[in-house]
Amino acid sequence: MAEADAKKETGDAGRSSSEDVKPTNLPDDAATSSSDDANTTNLPEKAVDAAPSNDEPEEEQHEYISGFRLAAVMGSITLCGFLMLLDMSILATAIPRITTEFHSLDDVGWYGAAYNLASAALQPLTGKVYTYFKAKWVFISCLFVFALGSLICGVATSSTMLIVGRAVAGMGTSGIQNGAFTIISNSIPLEKRPPLLGVLIGGSQLGIVIGPLLGGAITEYSTWRWCFYLNLPACAVVAAILVFVHIPERTIKVEHGLIKTVLSKLDLSGFALFAPAAIMFLLGLEYGGRTYPWRSATVIGLLVGSVATFVVFFVWEHRQGEIAMFPLKMIRKREVWTSMLAGSLMLGCLTFVPSYYMPIYFQSVKGVSPFTSGVYVLPSILSSVFFGIIAGFAVSKLGYYLPFVLLCGTTGAIGSGLLSTLSPSTTTGQWVGYQILVGVRGVGMQMPMLAIQAVVPQSQNSVAMALLVFAQTFGGAIFLTIAQSIFTDSLVSGLQAYTPTIDIERIVHAGASGFRDIISESDLPGVLLAYSDSIDKVMYLALASSVGIVAVGLGMGWHDIRKKEKPSPGAA
Repeated sequence: MAEADAKKETGDAGRSSSEDVKPTNLPDDAATSSSDDANTTNLPEKAVDAAPSNDEPEEEQHEYISGFRLAAVMGSITLCGFLMLLDMSILATAIPRITTEFHSLDDVGWYGAAYNLASAALQPLTGKVYTYFKAKWVFISCLFVFALGSLICGVATSSTMLIVGRAVAGMGTSGIQNGAFTIISNSIPLEKRPPLLGVLIGGSQLGIVIGPLLGGAITEYSTWRWCFYLNLPACAVVAAILVFVHIPERTIKVEHGLIKTVLSKLDLSGFALFAPAAIMFLLGLEYGGRTYPWRSATVIGLLVGSVATFVVFFVWEHRQGEIAMFPLKMIRKREVWTSMLAGSLMLGCLTFVPSYYMPIYFQSVKGVSPFTSGVYVLPSILSSVFFGIIAGFAVSKLGYYLPFVLLCGTTGAIGSGLLSTLSPSTTTGQWVGYQILVGVRGVGMQMPMLAIQAVVPQSQNSVAMALLVFAQTFGGAIFLTIAQSIFTDSLVSGLQAYTPTIDIERIVHAGASGFRDIISESDLPGVLLAYSDSIDKVMYLALASSVGIVAVGLGMGWHDIRKKEKPSPGAA
């Protein structure tokens, strides 16, 4: 007994390799994972690959924050999440003015693609960075890169410079969202996280609806450059707050041996394979059916090259084991891969698709301005925020997240099905009610994070959150590309059926808010029907994703996230 106690004390002080001590009070898989991590550690004394994971004694001894410090941290990271989604949506109403100034209509797709490509490609790597370095400083560094990209966009003198700035900003965002989840995990016990995750996700989603409104106002009354400049003071405020707030760490971090850690622990070889594979895949989706036909050598070459590189990447990751950028042992857990799929469907399809195409419905079919269309999608966004916060408090009391995932998928299917019936004659009460039903999706948005955090050792939490965010971002790019193909093909078919005598290419090129200026009153009803039918078909995709949420959500498991009572010393 004395020898065991001595070993435990030595391990707690960080002066002995964890090879000699197998963690106790852990599930078998967590204990094995922790032991495997220790065996691969070659860092100096305090640079440990994996600290003790989510065992109960460690959970009780860990330092948490509350009161003003917690409010400051939550306010800061929520503002960052808001800025990320704002930056994605604010550009929509500024693009016409930008293309006019730079004569760059052909570059429009790159303004969003450069941002998404850089963000998606770097997310798994930033997850590894959060594992070995202090979360606060990694988060601030990512925030600085995002601000630098915004500054480059603001002072851009050409379309190429703007695209470079968007790519730099995307690199910064790759570590902001998963960093926010990591900071919450470090600062708050698992059973108290749901309400705050609801606030974080709901506050971030406000950026989707405010973006077009703010972008339209800025572009109309000032210059589009302020769409990017406004990120700078916000980032400065967040950085200033975080610098002076102590954020606890759940794992022992690197204090020296920086270069050795970067070279040996961040799986840079894996990143060198993963980044081009992801970029080729997203480029293939971006080009397909737009810049090049789907059957073109360019698109097929990008997609085939992507698949081949991904195969090599996963072979390498299998060889790397626990230090891999994509730890396959962790991903093989049913709760992890089903949560990644569910999160991708919730955010990438059920959230993004209605958010992008409902404004098109209002501007094209209802004939309202971009600003008014932003107001009209408020029922969906605000209800999502409301239900997300309510679900956060409810799951803290109930303890189980699966019912909320199933509710998200069920109401999403009903709401998306109703949105697929939109027509020029749909009343205000109808489209408001339909959007509120879709907005109930908020009850499930945070549940994939909780499901993963409930089964993954704390030492792997940063990597797990990065993989979830990557799945959501990657899924968003895929689903929006599919939605665009559905919309474009359906619109052309609808115009051919309803208005066969007009110049279809001219109508499509005029855009959702410009076609009314180039067609006659007699042709208008047919064009409106073509637009509404096309949006209806896009909503079928959201309906299918909702059914998918229910199907894969069942695999997320029944785990009680409430704090367990510690057994009394006299218990057997």
